[in-house]
Formats: sequence, C-alpha cells, structure tokens
Amino acid sequence: MKKNILIFGLISGGILAAYIVSLGFLTKAFHGHVDNEVAGYSAMIIAFSFIFVGTKNFRDKYNQGMVSFGKAFLVGLGISLIGSTLYVGSWLIEYYYFMPDFMDKYSAALILKAQHSGLSPEALQMRLDSINSMSRMYKNPIMVILFTYMEVLPVGIVISLITALILKRRKPRTGTVAIG
Repeated sequence: MKKNILIFGLISGGILAAYIVSLGFLTKAFHGHVDNEVAGYSAMIIAFSFIFVGTKNFRDKYNQGMVSFGKAFLVGLGISLIGSTLYVGSWLIEYYYFMPDFMDKYSAALILKAQHSGLSPEALQMRLDSINSMSRMYKNPIMVILFTYMEVLPVGIVISLITALILKRRKPRTGTVAIG
C-alpha cells in the first residue's frame, strides 16, 4: 500500500509542481495578467485523477480485488498528501526565490478590483481590511504553507472521498460473462 501511495502521490505531485512552476513563468511573461482559476482547478483534477488510478491499482493488483471505503479513502488521502506537499514545496521555492513580490502585486490587484466593484463604503472598507490582513499573514512562512495547502488539499480530499465511494468492494468479482 505504501509503495502504491508513494508512486501515485509522486506522479500527482509532479503534475502539480509542473503546473505551479509553469504558472510562475507565465505570470512573469504576461506581467501578472494570467487568469489561473480554471487552469488551476483543471491541473488539480488532472493531477488528482491519479488518486483514482492509484486506489484502483491497489484494490485490483495488491488487495485481491477488494477494498473497504476506509482503506480506499486512506490510499487516496495518502496520494493527496504527497501530491499536495510537492505542490506546497514547489510554491515555497518559487515564491521565496523567484517571486518574492507576489503578495504585494496580488494584494494591489485585489484592492484595485475591490475599489472598482461598486461596493458600499462600509463593504469596501471591510474588503480592504480583509485583503490587508491576508497580506500581513502571508509574511509568516507558516501561513504561506497553510494557505497553499488550503488551495490544493481540499480538492484532493474530495476526490479521495468520491474515489472511495466508487471503488469500494467487499467481495471479489467471481468471473466475467462473455457476450456474443
């Protein structure tokens, strides 16, 4: 089980790391004007599809075709944690060595967007306070790590749950039926 989790977690993490590094290059190339929400979630879903592949591989090749919901979820969670950790590590390297001004630019963009959103003065001030608070928290490396895990790990957990529901099997399949 551990080998399976490690292999598929590294594949998942490799895809996520490649995404975050390429996003950094694109952001610099386009001077910060890269809309990455759709691309980000697409990369996460592609990377975390290996949760399904790894869990199915574990069930079919190493567990005689059976796996409980709990064991399937644990396999998926392990793959999610390894993949997410590689993503976080890649972001930390990119942020601290190549994009140390990221949060300043990101906060400025959020402030500009909030100022042009048509919010009431009170709502605008609340939004600005929230942006400034987030920016201050991002100066702490522990918070950078936590924020980055919060971007990616929930997606992995949801995919792990769905995978466990789909792949759970208490009894091995007895045989196949030939058609035709």
